[in-house]
Amino acid sequence: MRILAKWILMTLAVLITAWLLARGVAVSGIGTAIVTALVLGLMNAIVRPVLVILTLPLTIVTLGLFIFVLNALLVLLTSSIVPGFHVLGFGWALLFSLVLSVVSFVLNRVVPV
Repeated sequence: MRILAKWILMTLAVLITAWLLARGVAVSGIGTAIVTALVLGLMNAIVRPVLVILTLPLTIVTLGLFIFVLNALLVLLTSSIVPGFHVLGFGWALLFSLVLSVVSFVLNRVVPV
């Protein structure tokens, strides 16, 4: 039940973030937002840890800032996988990942799961 609640909150966060960044990010509907939240969650659970380990020297040299690049790349990868979820470029993906983090944080504080 907790996983379902987190998935719903993430879907809401994706919709809010796409609405805030409407010039560079498009989500075609609620179904697309649900799938986007699922794919982003899977990417963060499976792909991201592997990429963090592989790029650890670069992350250390950049004092952790390379993690933002990894997040943006995962958003771009999600955009290429999920039909109906479009991000215009790397800059928008970076901005999407940052705003999504803030929106998700706020939603998790408002609705504790």
